[in-house]
Amino acid sequence: MSKKELIESALKEICRGTAEVIDMERIEKLVTEFYEDGTTYTVKAGFDPTGADLHLGHTVLLQKLKAFQNHGGRIQLLIGDFTATIGDPTGKSETRKVLDRETIMANAQTYQDQVFNVIDESKTKVVFNADWLEALGASGMVALTTTFNVARMLERDDFEKRYKGGQSISISEFIYPLLQGYDSVELKSDIEIGGTDQKFNLLMGRHLQRAYRVGKEQAVLMMPILEGLDGVQKMSKSLNNYIGITEAPKDIYAKILSVSDELMWRYYELLSAKSLERIAQMREEVVNGTLHPKIAKENLALEITTRFYNEESAKLAKSEFNNIFKSNKLPTDIAEFNVDVDIWICKALVEVGLEPSTSQARRDIKQGAVRIDQEKIFDEKMNLSSGEYILQVGKRKFAKVKVK
Repeated sequence: MSKKELIESALKEICRGTAEVIDMERIEKLVTEFYEDGTTYTVKAGFDPTGADLHLGHTVLLQKLKAFQNHGGRIQLLIGDFTATIGDPTGKSETRKVLDRETIMANAQTYQDQVFNVIDESKTKVVFNADWLEALGASGMVALTTTFNVARMLERDDFEKRYKGGQSISISEFIYPLLQGYDSVELKSDIEIGGTDQKFNLLMGRHLQRAYRVGKEQAVLMMPILEGLDGVQKMSKSLNNYIGITEAPKDIYAKILSVSDELMWRYYELLSAKSLERIAQMREEVVNGTLHPKIAKENLALEITTRFYNEESAKLAKSEFNNIFKSNKLPTDIAEFNVDVDIWICKALVEVGLEPSTSQARRDIKQGAVRIDQEKIFDEKMNLSSGEYILQVGKRKFAKVKVK
């Protein structure tokens, strides 16, 4: 492959699935320089550690970072330990609650433990923005606020809606985009990537690099927001429509199989390592009947599960799924619990972690979603006498209970 072809292939991989790119010429220049003389460049991606675990929605960005690493990019993985104390107001209809420092740092460590399942640690520099934002001081913070005005801040969609609706906007929320932008000043980033919902904040980095005369303006690459299992709202732990990358292989596999046939193609485009040409070919095969959509979905589930575990774990997850759903067999790794005699069934379901509350347990029993020893039950008042039972809620949640 010629150098020109290598560059074209690299840019194609980098641009795959993107929603919008600002200053594509700069990205082309940086990639070209890498292939011509080995000059590397920096790509910034920020994560505020407001939660403990990463899900597949986060990996859309991480995989794009990996693509840059493949073609000369040195990643600046920014942990927003300072900005997390404010909370990103993007897409929020009210001011976020402030997290304590201990929780933030615990989450930050968990993030670092997880991201290197996707990106190359040797080509990544982990940085914390408290290192320079705390040193900014009062005078530096005031100087930062003079670089942007309130009228332009209110042009931001979520701020505008809240202002017109008479909802509270704290001054700290106005400062948040400035702080994120200032990170790009401090890091002198060549490129910053983020979701489409981050456009205002990403462009702030370009603005502030000009204002502080950094000598460059970062290019901006935005990725679409991955829909959750419901196919409607963005993947989110709070909406319980997510697939966590540290979940058990059987759960990752089963959750991917639960998405709709249409959403499957969205996941293929944003999550799979298969080429867009191959994905388009598979779609055509499904349309003309030579490939069953369930087989396509199983292949995607195997690929994603293998990525975060290994091929053996993925195949075992598939086997377990088939045992439970096709053969009506029980999984081989059911957790065991001991409970007291004559325990109320709803309380037992909560104690073993199959239900979040007794009220939800009541509802599921009434709807026929609860089984004991593979038989549906409808009596929400029953007690479990001494013995051993297999409790099941829905199709994927099991527990073996020994009643003393």
